[in-house]
Amino acid sequence: MGVEQVVHMNGGEGEHSYYKNSLYQKYVILKTRPILEEAVAQLCRERLPEDCLRMVDVGCSSGPNTLLPLWEIIETIDSTCNKLNQKAPAIQFFLNDLPRNDFNTVFRSLLPNFYDKLEKFDKLGPCVVAAMPGSFYGRLFPDNSLHFVHSSYSLHYLSQVPAGLVSESGMPLNKGNICLANASPSSVHKAYVGQFEKDFTSFLSWRSLEMVSGGRMVLTIMGRSAHNAACKYESEILQSISNALKEMVDEGKVEESKLDSYNFPIYEPSAQDVRQLIQRDGSFNITRFEEYEVSWDANMEDGNEELVFDKWARGRYVSNYMRAVTEPMLASQFGSAIMDDLFDRVSSKYANYLEKEKGLYYNLVITMVKK
Repeated sequence: MGVEQVVHMNGGEGEHSYYKNSLYQKYVILKTRPILEEAVAQLCRERLPEDCLRMVDVGCSSGPNTLLPLWEIIETIDSTCNKLNQKAPAIQFFLNDLPRNDFNTVFRSLLPNFYDKLEKFDKLGPCVVAAMPGSFYGRLFPDNSLHFVHSSYSLHYLSQVPAGLVSESGMPLNKGNICLANASPSSVHKAYVGQFEKDFTSFLSWRSLEMVSGGRMVLTIMGRSAHNAACKYESEILQSISNALKEMVDEGKVEESKLDSYNFPIYEPSAQDVRQLIQRDGSFNITRFEEYEVSWDANMEDGNEELVFDKWARGRYVSNYMRAVTEPMLASQFGSAIMDDLFDRVSSKYANYLEKEKGLYYNLVITMVKK
């Protein structure tokens, strides 16, 4: 089964859906808000079209966060145009993700209320939201049609599992790991780096064609740190899933060959990786580049700071959102029947890890302007 069929969040609004388990991603979007507002305000001052402002959120997924960046953008457009005594244009906003994304939940459960809230902006032009299914590593829009591109936590997903993870004799080279890890052979590292370079270069190339000169782009990417060992590889959070699967292999619940041959299509780049590729493409000027760490269990209280959580609640919180994100990929390889057992084990592993260590993500936020 191809990556495009399995790289999507759990749909619907059930217990294990991304809709119900995306508070961490909400935290990341809110933390990045000042940078997003700054980029939108600069666009309004320097390159605001008179008729229609066209924007896209690539890798939008489906859940309560899907329209959150758009709301932040609209508030900034409204306030900036009022300060400039300038008429706000119509807004055409596209939600992009792979075709298997649950767009139905977005348009059925979220959009009606969103349009109702827009009524408070009496000076804002018409706002139209539409879906744009397709890979953001390929063509999505006509040339010179976009003014603003936003993406949060999408570009660490690869367009495919890297080639070269199997030897000439057919032996898996990343045996014992389901992702790039410290123990992975150098050839596996090279394969993952090469696939990310290919994909990110393609992303920049297509967006450079689709965006107008002076258009802005804000990207938030889950990355890795060369300075903090806790954020050096994505293995710490994904390796817990791998270790749980190894236990299930030992118990005869998972076939060893399925584990040995499985690899996530995920690569978390370093700041240097991203800078070099943007500079090599040459179509964009970097106007801001930020790096920051976030704990695995960030925002589990979601504004209720009086709540107290023990290690088991923290582990369950992390396990729930990891399940919402990874279950479609894992189920395609190992089947749906083991998912409850698998993530019960993973929850315990996260709880024990967080009791002793800091679970951290390393994030990169880049603002660019099209030359």
